[in-house]
Amino acid sequence: MRRARSAVAGALTALLAVPLLVSPASAEPEPPAPVFVDGQAQPVFSPTDVVRESLWVAAPVDSDNDGKDDLVHVEVVRPRATEQGLRVPVVYQASPYYAGGNDVDNHNVDVELHVPDNRPGPKVATTSLGGPNPAITWRYEQYFTARGFAIVYAESLGSGLSTGCPTSGGRNETIGARSVIDWLNGRAAAQDAAGTRVTAGWTTGKVGMMGVSYNGTLPTAVATTGVQGLETIVPIAAISSWYDYYRADGAVVAPGTFQGEDVDVLAKYVHTRADRTACASVINDLTAEQDRVTGDYSNFWDERNYLNDVRKVRASVLAVHGLNDWNVKMTHVAQFYEAIKKQGVEHKIWLHQSGHADPYSLRRDPWLITLNKWFSHYLYGVDNGAQDGPKLTIQREDKTWVEEAEWPAPSASLATLYPGAGGATSGALTIGRPDRRVVESLTDDASKTAESLANAAGSPNRLVYLSRPSTTPLRFSGKGEVYLRLSFTRPAANVTALLVDRAPDGKSTVVTRGWTDPQNRKNISRTDPIQPGKAYDLRVDLVPDDYVLAAGHQFGLVVLSSDYDYTLRPAAGAGFSVDLKGSNLTLPIVGGLDALKTAVG
Repeated sequence: MRRARSAVAGALTALLAVPLLVSPASAEPEPPAPVFVDGQAQPVFSPTDVVRESLWVAAPVDSDNDGKDDLVHVEVVRPRATEQGLRVPVVYQASPYYAGGNDVDNHNVDVELHVPDNRPGPKVATTSLGGPNPAITWRYEQYFTARGFAIVYAESLGSGLSTGCPTSGGRNETIGARSVIDWLNGRAAAQDAAGTRVTAGWTTGKVGMMGVSYNGTLPTAVATTGVQGLETIVPIAAISSWYDYYRADGAVVAPGTFQGEDVDVLAKYVHTRADRTACASVINDLTAEQDRVTGDYSNFWDERNYLNDVRKVRASVLAVHGLNDWNVKMTHVAQFYEAIKKQGVEHKIWLHQSGHADPYSLRRDPWLITLNKWFSHYLYGVDNGAQDGPKLTIQREDKTWVEEAEWPAPSASLATLYPGAGGATSGALTIGRPDRRVVESLTDDASKTAESLANAAGSPNRLVYLSRPSTTPLRFSGKGEVYLRLSFTRPAANVTALLVDRAPDGKSTVVTRGWTDPQNRKNISRTDPIQPGKAYDLRVDLVPDDYVLAAGHQFGLVVLSSDYDYTLRPAAGAGFSVDLKGSNLTLPIVGGLDALKTAVG
């Protein structure tokens, strides 16, 4: 059962606005005011003496087709001093997860790949995404209310006590989350459970959105609407394009550890409103439109691509991501961060060595100082230099933290390594181009993990190429690419490339990876048949990273077909040949080609 909510009036009485002809001893005491020391808001308010309100904001969208505006359920937690006339800014988290989630079956991934004019239908297997967690809580609530900020929670459309339908990144979800900022600024209506109008006279209207994963994706989405009042966002492990979450260059690719999840599965998981019948057709449409057959980019995915509207972003951005996050891959923060830089948006970025994580659990005190200064500057206008100085805070492989001017490293430039004969065991990976044509082949076996294939001494199911051991530490920063000249034995195949770190003890660790569907070699929006035996030039974009190869270690390029943990898994037997003379690995090396030559040349 969810905890009880209480509606508390937020408007000041008219009496408080009029001077009183009474003695000073009987005058209403001045409300406490925020205090800032070293540019940080101080805990001068009681985090337990707060006003809590429950209300519903009308969103200008009707995603459940009931003829009425969708209603977003909102909970407000604000310092008691706001009842005495103090006006405060808001730290706002929108989420579809407050009411927990449903047990949902993932799609079966042990299916054959699509061949044009022979479209197999998707199947369903049984993999649970977990159980409910109904309490609305947040580790940051007391921290911020004690320092003079209000906390606002909003349940995403179709979840909890909100109406409307979940659509996994659809436009309606963005509108629903944005409407709360409109209400905080007097541009949208709200009511309590009794139907009484509720206003937000207690706030300055300045809002910062923040959250992790889906809760961090919604701030990105709302920022791309350019809504007035949203001053800053802190997207942590956030999606910037839903196509890149569930697809990769035409291939159906899962978020890490969630093989078989897709847009419809996630929508079903968060669809926790009491009456779910209203959204049945909406979710059925998701299943059809997401297209797990061709993997093509479409209008469906374009609606969920926030990069389309980056030009509208006016809020500053403090982005956070894990360099080892294979759920929301580094692709998302890399492309969003690059786009806002080009737009001149004020920005900083934190990158850490963990996965899908909040830095609160990794580096709590420095993170809270950074966050406090960031919100104090952008929401209270404190001139504390939060926006100045190095843009990048990054945790290195030895767990130390450093600050640098920007990310990717400005001194990084593309440098290329070329594979040489012997990939069935391990061929060379050198700076010099091969002087003769060599063709090597592999056969797909989707039952074997990429990690096991990378570490096998020899295998017919993958090709491995290794550089010389590095004489010095060698860093790359940004997005690498693998170029392959391939010919296929069948009209459909997965193509996977791995960049690995081969240690002196012979163990290979996957640094980053990438996938492509050769049927989308010309355009991710269009499937073009491949002709077995014909050579095609393909590019595989590696997920961006920032990595230091230790001295004595080797860079390795591993080429395989299906990737057990990410791609669809057809029956074994399909294969392809790699023309090494038309293939290479290109990385953004800090120091460029000269550094690469020094290290492994």
